[in-house]
Amino acid sequence: MGTLSIEHPDKVYIGGKWLVPQGSGKLHLVNPASGDVICAVAEAGAEDVDRAVAAARAAFDTGPWPRLAPAERAGLMRALGAQLEARGATLEAMWIDQVGVPVAMARGVGMGAGALLNYYAALAEGTRFEDVRPSAGFQSKVAVVVREPVGVVAAINPWNGPLVGMLMKVAPALAAGCTIIMKPAPETPLDAFVIAEAAEAAGLPAGVINLLPADREVSDLLVRHPGVDKVAFTGSTSVGLQVAQICAARMARYTMELGGKSAAIILDDFDPAQTGPMLAPLVTQLCGQACINYSRILVPRTHYRDHVASLAAAMAAVAVGDPWAETTAMGPLAMGRQRERVEGYIAAGIREGARLATGGGRPSGLDRGFYIEPTVFSDATNDMVIAREEIFGPVTAMIPYDSVDEAVAIANASEYGLSGGVYTGDTDRAYAIARRIRTGHFTQNGREFDLTNPFGGFKKSGVGREGGPEGMEAYVELKTVFLPSTPASLS
Repeated sequence: MGTLSIEHPDKVYIGGKWLVPQGSGKLHLVNPASGDVICAVAEAGAEDVDRAVAAARAAFDTGPWPRLAPAERAGLMRALGAQLEARGATLEAMWIDQVGVPVAMARGVGMGAGALLNYYAALAEGTRFEDVRPSAGFQSKVAVVVREPVGVVAAINPWNGPLVGMLMKVAPALAAGCTIIMKPAPETPLDAFVIAEAAEAAGLPAGVINLLPADREVSDLLVRHPGVDKVAFTGSTSVGLQVAQICAARMARYTMELGGKSAAIILDDFDPAQTGPMLAPLVTQLCGQACINYSRILVPRTHYRDHVASLAAAMAAVAVGDPWAETTAMGPLAMGRQRERVEGYIAAGIREGARLATGGGRPSGLDRGFYIEPTVFSDATNDMVIAREEIFGPVTAMIPYDSVDEAVAIANASEYGLSGGVYTGDTDRAYAIARRIRTGHFTQNGREFDLTNPFGGFKKSGVGREGGPEGMEAYVELKTVFLPSTPASLS
C-alpha cells in the first residue's frame, strides 16, 4: 500500500480556503483488494454547495480569471500541472488503493496530468478568442465573433478514473476562462483533494477551483443550482438522462460522457493466434471498468472456434492479483456492489444460453477483496442481456457473423455508440467499416485513447466531446459584436 496522505482530509476547498464543512458526515474509503476501510474524508452538505457556487460565481463574475490574457491563464495552468507532477507518487498510490488498478497501469499518472494541463495551456495561447470578420449587415462593417467562457462549471466525475477523468473537465474549462466546482465520486475523492492542494500551491486565484467531496445528493443539488452555468458529467447513462432533463429545464449547458457497449469486429484476414494477445488487455483493462472496453467481439463464423479458443486462453492467463505486484495485469473490481453486479450478469449470460469459454467466478487463492475472473462468453447472440447492457467488468461476449454487412448491423444494434474497433491488415477496409459504425471513437487493430483528439459518443453514450480543441469549445459561448470599424485593440 502506498501513501494516501492529504493535507486537509477534514475540510472542503471553497473560495481559496480549506473550510470545515457544514455537516459532520464522513466518506469512508475502501481498498478493493482487501475490503478494508483505508481512510475517511470530510463530506460536504447542502450548505457547502451554496458556499461553493457563491465562491465560483464571484470568481467568474468579478474575479480576475476570465479577464486574464490567455497566456496568463496558460502560465498558471502549467504551474498547476507541475504541482501535480511533483505529487506523482501520491497520485499513483491513490489510484491503486482506491480503485485497484495495477501499479504498472498507475505509474506515470501524475506526468499524464501535467501533460494534459500543458496541452490545454498551449491551446489557450493559440486560440483566437476574438475573430474579426466582415459584416454583410446594413449598419455595420465589422463583426467580432468572441469566444467567451461559459461560466461556472460543475465537474462531476465517476470513480474509475478519478484524476484524469476530472482533469478532462478541469483543464479545458480553465483554458476557456471558466471557474469550477469539482464533485468527485464519493468512493474516490482523494485525487480531487490533491488537485485542490496543487491549485492552491500554484497560485490560482481564489474560487477558480473548488472542491465538494460528497455523496450523490450533492451532485443533484449542483445540477439544479441556478448559479451553475454548465454541467460536465461522466457516469452511467441512466443518471446522465436525469442530469440532461434537469439541465434542459433551466437551459443550462451540459456535456456528458456516458456508457458504452463497444464492439470489436474481427475480419476474415485476421490471424486467430493474435486475437487473444491483442484483445485480452482491452477487455480486462481497469478490470473491465472502462466504458470503452470491448465487451462485444464479432467474429467471422468460418473461424469462430479458433478466435474463441485464442481469446479464452489469453484471458485465462491474465495475471490477477495484488495491484501493488509488478506482475499483476488485472486487479480487483472497485467495490463489492460492482462485483455483485458483474456476477449477476455472468449468471444472466448462462441462463440465456451463452457458454462460458473461460472464467465466471472468483480467482483461486484470492479470498479477500472484490476479485472476479476474466470471463469470455461464446455462442452469444446480440439480443442477450450480456450483449445489450453495460456490465462494467472483465466480461466479453463473442458473437459470430456471416458477412461484413451483418457485422456492421450487429455493432450498430445498440443503444450505445461510444467506441469500437476493427481487426484487419487492410487499412482501406478498416476505414470503410469505421465510417459505417455509429460511434464517436474507433480504432484499427487496438483501442486508442488520445486526449489531444476529441472523445465522446453517439446515441446514449453521451453529448459533446472531451479532449482536443473540441473539448475546449464545449466551455465557451459565442458572442457576435457588430461594429462600424475594427476596434484598435484588434487592429
